Amino acid sequence: MNKMSCALMAIAIFGLAGCGSADDMGADNGVPAGELPNAMMPGMAMNGGAMNGGAMNAAGASGATAAVQKSDGTSAGTATAREMDGALQISLNLEGLPSGPRGVHIHMTGRCDPPDFTSAGSHWNPTDAQHGLENPQGQHAGDMPNLEVGEDGRGTLQYTLKGATLAGLLDSDGSALVVHEGPDDQKTDPSGDSGGRIACGMFQADQ
Repeated sequence: MNKMSCALMAIAIFGLAGCGSADDMGADNGVPAGELPNAMMPGMAMNGGAMNGGAMNAAGASGATAAVQKSDGTSAGTATAREMDGALQISLNLEGLPSGPRGVHIHMTGRCDPPDFTSAGSHWNPTDAQHGLENPQGQHAGDMPNLEVGEDGRGTLQYTLKGATLAGLLDSDGSALVVHEGPDDQKTDPSGDSGGRIACGMFQADQ
């Protein structure tokens, strides 16, 4: 009987020690045994951010940036958009372009498929106006003055799109900055006779 009692006691002590170890896994982390917070599950926070990041950034952003590229994939600089006083201030800082005046516009779709960038669609024009800063029936929301490119291939421009909003720029299909091969005459509908598209950048909400 004594040997049997000792054996039973040893089994009971071993079992309790094993249970205690399992409980301690949770207790050491400040959570009940068997429960782990999402932050402790590998990949959960990262995947959640990736799935929802775009919409959250668009909703809470104060600005947007487009990395502009030429048809061969090389960089052509950047375009930025900042919302202020009921308007969007567009700033272009471009490079690697042919010298001379170049038509630049905001286009209605945030997609830049080379080599012709027609995937960016037509000009951003939510009010169904005609094209051109000098057109009495214009202008498109995305119309801007010509970009003057120097002999070094660089050009800068700041222009305010009155009545435009960041929410409109970053709508469900986005928008793009497009550079054309020729100057914009600012009156011919639909694109100012500015020729083909030589560079394009998709606007993304700033982090």
